[in-house]
Amino acid sequence: QVQLVESGGGLVQAGGSLTLSCAASLRTFNTYIMAWLRQAPGKEREFVAAINWTGRNPVYADSVKGRFTISRDNAANTVFLQMNSLKPEDTAVYYCAAGLISMPYEYDSKWQYWGQGTQVTVSS
Repeated sequence: QVQLVESGGGLVQAGGSLTLSCAASLRTFNTYIMAWLRQAPGKEREFVAAINWTGRNPVYADSVKGRFTISRDNAANTVFLQMNSLKPEDTAVYYCAAGLISMPYEYDSKWQYWGQGTQVTVSS
């Protein structure tokens, strides 16, 4: 059974940093597109970032460009999201997702596997 397990969430002040990790039990991890999406209270889930198996040309939502960096370690079956210059509007549950899909990545229904989510809270 495929499992995606996120970690690294927490409470941070505005301007601070956090790094999220997602460990995936995918047998062929390095064939999957990996992504982070988030859902703020009262809002729909939204795309944050995605990365292909090479790690080159990651895709970001406009709202996080220049502040967040997605990366992956194929040997460790893990994807990361480094979040810098955090803002209160980044507060959300962050989900890791995996899929054998093509762009665009913004649609929830395209992703095949999901983690349980990790809470990120940014205080002002």
